[in-house]
Amino acid sequence: MKFSYFNILLFSVPLNILINDHSKYSSCKHTSNCKTTKIYRSLCECELYAPSNYDNDTEMKRVMQQFEDRTSQKFHEYDERMQSKRMQYKEQCDKEIQKIILKDKLEKQMEQQLTSLETKIDIDDIPTCVCEKSLADKVEKGCLRCGYGLGTVAPTVGLIGAVAVHTWKPLALKAAIAAALEANDAMISAAANAAGIQAGKIAVIESLKSLRVHNFWIEMSNDILKMSHYNEVANLTGVIYGKKFQACDAMTIEKFEAICEPFDMHWGILKADGVTHDLLPGKSVPKVLKGIVEQAKGAADIEAANVAAAKKLVIETAQEKAIEAASTHLYTTIAYSILAILIIVLVMIIIYLILRYRRKKKMKTKLQYIKLLNQ
Repeated sequence: MKFSYFNILLFSVPLNILINDHSKYSSCKHTSNCKTTKIYRSLCECELYAPSNYDNDTEMKRVMQQFEDRTSQKFHEYDERMQSKRMQYKEQCDKEIQKIILKDKLEKQMEQQLTSLETKIDIDDIPTCVCEKSLADKVEKGCLRCGYGLGTVAPTVGLIGAVAVHTWKPLALKAAIAAALEANDAMISAAANAAGIQAGKIAVIESLKSLRVHNFWIEMSNDILKMSHYNEVANLTGVIYGKKFQACDAMTIEKFEAICEPFDMHWGILKADGVTHDLLPGKSVPKVLKGIVEQAKGAADIEAANVAAAKKLVIETAQEKAIEAASTHLYTTIAYSILAILIIVLVMIIIYLILRYRRKKKMKTKLQYIKLLNQ
């Protein structure tokens, strides 16, 4: 198969050579009358606009029919628009003509009525000009203007007044409380300090009772309460141990074992066995008293803080009541002011309505008189 393809290709080459040679020899270039044959056609040779080219063309017929339809539709729409505009212009012209006719008719009627009226007319018969405003008209307009202004001001005053009082109240309360606390600061501090000292004394007394000091010192509570400060208890080492030594020296052995030995164990003078000595009284008693004073200081601070808070609360409550009373008075004043403005507005509206009724009645009489003259 490959061999046959190759032979065919080789055969085509000499065949092409023979054809070209034959065309060369048969060419007529040596003569002037011979013309070369054209292998193409120009566009000018075709009859483009011939009717026969379009009569049988369905696509061209469809395009031409579509063009005719659209053109006729555009002309139809144009005619409709022109007709509507003509109708509008005609209606407008008719209205203008009617106005002109009516105006001419009214002018003729007025001329006829004026000529038919009597020429003798008194000055009193002619109504006064409205341009000259009377006192009643001025009062009417003034009442209307004032009523409108006050009617607008009344709710504004109520709203702004209420908002102002509501805004002023917390600020005034805060300032009043701060001023009252600053003025009573010394009193609050003194009361809190006194309450703290008293609480410290009571705490010291309870601590000494738990250590059984009252068994030897009967007037202990009264003597401690008479002190200027509870921290003076730290200096009572000699007093406490002296009272204990005097009382225990006069006791029997049974009472000594029942009262004095437990006392020494509580104060750290004896150990738990009740026989062995731990510390000397000059060291153990001051140590215990110092711890009692520190505990009493904590109780005194708590009581002083509570008393100071209570005093401040009393002052704040009093200031709140005072500010509340002042704000209530302001609310009452604002309410009375609004009520007065509303009463004034009501009176002005009544005056305006009365004057308006009189003016309308007067104008009605004038119109009736003019109507009689026209008749």
